[in-house]
Amino acid sequence: MSRTVMDSSVTAAPTEAIFPTTGADAVQVSKSAPASDTDTADQEPTVQRRIGVVRPGMQTTVQDWPGRIGYWHIGVPPSGPMDDLSFRLGNRVLGNAEGAAGLECTLGGPALRFGAATWVCVTGAVAEVRVDGRPVEQWRTVEVPAGGVLDIGAIRGPGMRTYVLVSGGIQVEQFLGSAATFTLGKFGGGTGAALRADDTLELGEPRTRLAAAVPMTDIPAFGRRWELAVTEGPHGAPEFFTRKDFDTILGTDYEVHFNSDRTGVRLIGPKPEWARTDGGEAGLHPSNIHDNAYSIGALDFTGDTPILLGPDGPSLGGFVCPVTVVAADRWKLGQLTPGDTVRFVAIRSEHAAPARSLGLLRRASLGTVVSAGRDGDDGVLRRTEADDETSVTYRRQGDDGVLVEYGTLTLDLGLRARVHALHQHLIALGARGVLELTPGIRSLQIRVDPALLPIPTLLDLLTEAEAQLPNSDQLVVPSRTVHLPLSWDDPSTREAITRYMHGVRSDAPWCPWNIEFIRRMNGLASVDDVYRTVFDAEYLVLGLGDVYLGAPVATPTDPRHRVVTTKYNPARTWTPENAVGIGGAYLCIYGMEGPGGYQFVGRTTQVWNHRVRPSGTAGPGVDRFAEEAETPWLLRYFDRIRWHPVEADELLDLRADFAAGKVAITAQDGEFRLADYRRFLADNADSITTFRSSQAEAFDAERQSWRTTGELSD
Repeated sequence: MSRTVMDSSVTAAPTEAIFPTTGADAVQVSKSAPASDTDTADQEPTVQRRIGVVRPGMQTTVQDWPGRIGYWHIGVPPSGPMDDLSFRLGNRVLGNAEGAAGLECTLGGPALRFGAATWVCVTGAVAEVRVDGRPVEQWRTVEVPAGGVLDIGAIRGPGMRTYVLVSGGIQVEQFLGSAATFTLGKFGGGTGAALRADDTLELGEPRTRLAAAVPMTDIPAFGRRWELAVTEGPHGAPEFFTRKDFDTILGTDYEVHFNSDRTGVRLIGPKPEWARTDGGEAGLHPSNIHDNAYSIGALDFTGDTPILLGPDGPSLGGFVCPVTVVAADRWKLGQLTPGDTVRFVAIRSEHAAPARSLGLLRRASLGTVVSAGRDGDDGVLRRTEADDETSVTYRRQGDDGVLVEYGTLTLDLGLRARVHALHQHLIALGARGVLELTPGIRSLQIRVDPALLPIPTLLDLLTEAEAQLPNSDQLVVPSRTVHLPLSWDDPSTREAITRYMHGVRSDAPWCPWNIEFIRRMNGLASVDDVYRTVFDAEYLVLGLGDVYLGAPVATPTDPRHRVVTTKYNPARTWTPENAVGIGGAYLCIYGMEGPGGYQFVGRTTQVWNHRVRPSGTAGPGVDRFAEEAETPWLLRYFDRIRWHPVEADELLDLRADFAAGKVAITAQDGEFRLADYRRFLADNADSITTFRSSQAEAFDAERQSWRTTGELSD
């Protein structure tokens, strides 16, 4: 099977039909066949520049560097090599661009037959490497003869991943500007999947190799005990963690859990004491916060479980992150192996090694992290006032990001309006060095290349921007009403709960039925009241990418419809695609299968269309395809979701038709005006207060129950 995939052009559909249907708008996909002996002479050079997959290995994927940049705001991770350093070093000695596409091999590598003599370099974790049965060294450039087989055996370690780089790079169709494979999203790498036997990979034009081997001084150090350079923030002590918690995080050897992958490295370590009793409207557990954008390399506490977020991790979520691995040390995440130990070493952010460097400045050949002390600011870079009523906090997210937070830890659409104004201002400004802009509920993440835009310069730019932003009360934005089907208490969500009880935890307060838990937490009389509350609500989309691929985080515009729950602790390991859940005061549609923590209420149709395959690139935080052509993602910021009930069997039929391109979701255009919304709140203040008072009593009763059972400590 060839990995050469060709797209036809994509035609924009009318406003009412958000996703394309069959016919002229349908995208045609064809795959080229493997070369045959009957190919003509003038085709022969192209035919020879191919690799045939004899054995695919355990999990071998096509990756490029830096991956898929510019789509963090709609839940598309960068992917790319988990160990960028080994990957880029191999490309460099071959004369390739550092980011040229190559192969990432996990645990065990492939056997590859080359159609033409080709220089290769195998880097990363220690494995047995052979060419036509002859052992060859890693980190050296080796020529595989025409018809020869490069065989990468099982990884012996230390380390978890090996990389195969080839002269000219691997040529596959790009998706959203990158060849990187995101297997969970089913795109990239030509087929959206790991290599399979009999796949064929096209190669680019051969390059002139630059060196016989990677210099010894540049080869990174591998081991079973790892030190990771981290910076404080974004969520430090004493706001979220106690001082003792923070000292424990920096003073503990954590163990790598077997349930780790490219989305995140799960760790085994001590349970925090926490500086808060709960997360308020964000959830009952003190780890819960209003959803904000994550940084790759963040230590994310999902409940009491620490997880280092990887290059396939989620862009948006509602959990605290006390420290973040600096960009130059994130390569180590790709080599962490179950049973390894990890120690976090706090450094001053300005002392972080340059991630662009591949030589001695990167300090990767050292087995330890040299630190002259930490920043000591709890991750808070600056505090100021946006206006007389709204504060602004600038939090550090590694050495390459800032999280701008408005106001207090409350759900206030006025704060989201302020975020929107800053987001639009920065897009229009187009500052050099800004890579990603990702809005959250009351925050905006700005990720930069610090070599082009240093963090102190970014802070000054953001301070200047505040003086130029319009009054948030003036916010008027396009706001479609999107009608979606909902299979209430769907069998797939029941199955996910059962799996959780059997494989993760059986005694959780939200088991065995999430909807009953929602009823109890909100003081509602019956589960029918939960049903009516959800179906009567109008959900305003505040963020995208909450658990990947355009998945919305939304909240009811009417506070009387805001049922509040907490999130799973620990999180689920499996959630069905397009499950609908509630966490804190927020609703989410899961964009794809994967982990999750929101309390289930049902399942709906797809929010990401795999039939649309755009290949362009986007600027930071810009919906590059939103106006020009059809997009894979269904929803936009400030859309309003309305549910209508369907039976489980009916939903399965709708999902099948949708996947085949036979169903078009309809929507009505409209506007959201913050001033009008605030008048609505004022007019209904008494009944809103009554609802919240009753809800708070039930919330406190549930919290007390958790204390009694040991679920929460004092």
